[in-house]
Amino acid sequence: MQYQILTDSTSDLPIETVRKYGIDTVNFTVHMDGEVFTDDMGVTFDKEAFFEKIKEGAVASTSQVNTGTYYEVFKSYAEKGVPLLYLAFSSELSGSYQSAVSALQMLEEEVENPDITIVDTQAASLGEGLLVFEAAKMKENGKTLEEVADWVKQNRDHVHSWVTVDDIKHLQRGGRISATSAMLGTLLNVKPIIVVSKKGKLVPFAKVRGRKKSLQYLVDKTVESITHPEKRTSVIGHVGAEEEAEWIKQELIEKVHPQEVVVTSFGPAISSHTGYGSLAVFCLGKKREIE
Repeated sequence: MQYQILTDSTSDLPIETVRKYGIDTVNFTVHMDGEVFTDDMGVTFDKEAFFEKIKEGAVASTSQVNTGTYYEVFKSYAEKGVPLLYLAFSSELSGSYQSAVSALQMLEEEVENPDITIVDTQAASLGEGLLVFEAAKMKENGKTLEEVADWVKQNRDHVHSWVTVDDIKHLQRGGRISATSAMLGTLLNVKPIIVVSKKGKLVPFAKVRGRKKSLQYLVDKTVESITHPEKRTSVIGHVGAEEEAEWIKQELIEKVHPQEVVVTSFGPAISSHTGYGSLAVFCLGKKREIE
């Protein structure tokens, strides 16, 4: 029986990929300078203009998808009799997963046994997107909803996300570090390395002096983490750092010969938190052990 894969706009997949595999999305909203924008994977949202505003120091905030929106989406598929697999943004980073669970509980009071499966990817941005991409390929190759959902559950803690932030002051503006830490970090040219923990939470992992060393660190850690690269796709995400992303791509190609390396920009919801110049590498590999 045919089924539908649904995910969040925070998966940051290129719109071409979303359309190619027929993936449906629920969209976060972004608030900046008194305006509200929809993170719709770049369909109507001008990401480049948004990135420039962030570069100039504008601060953006995001709103998760609410229960009512999930309810309406879930109900539409239930009424059509189409089974739905929702691959959700990490529950450790947003309340959207719990909103989806609540929406399904509401729907179950009206519809008998709606065929809706919700899976917490325990991942963010293109880490989440990497799982969705692999799930979509499995679906295209004839795997059932149950088989795909089981694969995601078994592999979600094998997704590695190595992230660096160029503008440490952006973390201060977003309230994530103190002004003193931001000042010292800027003076010492410190570039933080952030990872996703075993349970799907963003945690600081290391501090590296200098941009070039931080990029090399991402390469080295990805090489350490990845398994069977010749059979898998790795993804590099960035905000206004395409040249550096391409440099990392070439380094990975030379060192581990991956099947494919995709370079794409973050969406507005993720870039609101990471800032201009942020860059990350996502791959499937060894089981995550970072608490």
